[in-house]
Amino acid sequence: MAEGDSGNGGHRARLRQRLFEGRDGALLDHELVEYLLTLAVPRRDTKPMAKKLIAQFGGIGPLLGAAPETLRREGLSEGIIGALKIAEATALRLLETRIEGRPLLSSWEALGDYLQAAMGHQPIEEVRVLFLNAKNLLIANESLWTGSVDEASVHVREIIARAIALGATAIIIVHNHPSGDPSPSRQDIILTKELIEAGRHMKIAVHDHVIVGAQGRSSMRALGLI
Repeated sequence: MAEGDSGNGGHRARLRQRLFEGRDGALLDHELVEYLLTLAVPRRDTKPMAKKLIAQFGGIGPLLGAAPETLRREGLSEGIIGALKIAEATALRLLETRIEGRPLLSSWEALGDYLQAAMGHQPIEEVRVLFLNAKNLLIANESLWTGSVDEASVHVREIIARAIALGATAIIIVHNHPSGDPSPSRQDIILTKELIEAGRHMKIAVHDHVIVGAQGRSSMRALGLI
């Protein structure tokens, strides 16, 4: 059955036209998800499902950022999960292109947007390290562990060892707060201070420790903690 012959064809055509003509902000969050879902279930009215999923997950960001196993537990099909994850991957790839091949310290806003989109809605804590060369270009963007940063001394050795292996001269450490509040904790500050001290001996600079959450992001350097 062609889209124009289905009961929802006219509505979907109108959504598509608004998207084509208006670009950014043309569709509401539930309309974006609704249109995504039609890729997997083209002959169903997907508006109720879209609204339900956004309400259930607390927004389009947490929905797109949800792990596949979480989405499966909610009874979603592999096709629907695939549509949601390809949307997330495309959005992250677009943000990545804004920082590729550029000194990160001069692309700070773009970097923050990418990090918050990639990590801000995750349900578990993840620590990621950006390894930079002498020109502050990105060598590697690696997730080193998941979980808390309480065992600071163990993690410091791991980060410095990886920086040496990659030939990095500077790093930016990033992690998320699943609570949504990006304010640095006491453990975050301890880890940062120990990392700065260890890096000083190996001539590896710590440019920043960025914390992201659903409510925003914070920079320890901007806060005067580095």
